[in-house]
Amino acid sequence: MATLGVAASAMAVAYTQAVGKTATLEPEGTMKRLLVGLFLCASVVGAGEREAVLGFWHTPPDAKNGAAIVEIRQKGEGLSGRIVWLEKPVYPPDHPAAGKPKVDRENPDPNLRTRPVMGLEILTGFRWDGKRWVDGEIYDPVSGNTYRATITLEGQDRLRLRGYVGIPLLGRTEVWTR
Repeated sequence: MATLGVAASAMAVAYTQAVGKTATLEPEGTMKRLLVGLFLCASVVGAGEREAVLGFWHTPPDAKNGAAIVEIRQKGEGLSGRIVWLEKPVYPPDHPAAGKPKVDRENPDPNLRTRPVMGLEILTGFRWDGKRWVDGEIYDPVSGNTYRATITLEGQDRLRLRGYVGIPLLGRTEVWTR
């Protein structure tokens, strides 16, 4: 309750500075002003949480392909994520395309199999539900498969990405870090 009193006092000071009139905390109208102020503060915090996912994220490495960095950006009201760095950007010496940049060769669409993996958009269609990013898709260029996905932040430096087929129960979670 002391926190609400501090918030109300801070709002009264801000009101006084902005309007030039002294704000009184009289019983009538106080609750309404307090609720409006708290709603505005919560809206700002919510917007910050929504945008906190934006930036560069390191994927966990795997033995064959190494790690990657994905840049997550705002795209309209949703999110987009593209690969901006690969630990192993070229095919290994034992591969038929040895030394050449990796391409999206497993894509189910033959017309897309020559596009470079570097710069490839792999996250699309996410929408904010007030707590996390949902209803998105993640494309896996290693397998050529696309999965439904959700993104949840765990603090500022950890992102949980859940890819699944059908329902989230049938999926896999990766933790990406900044």
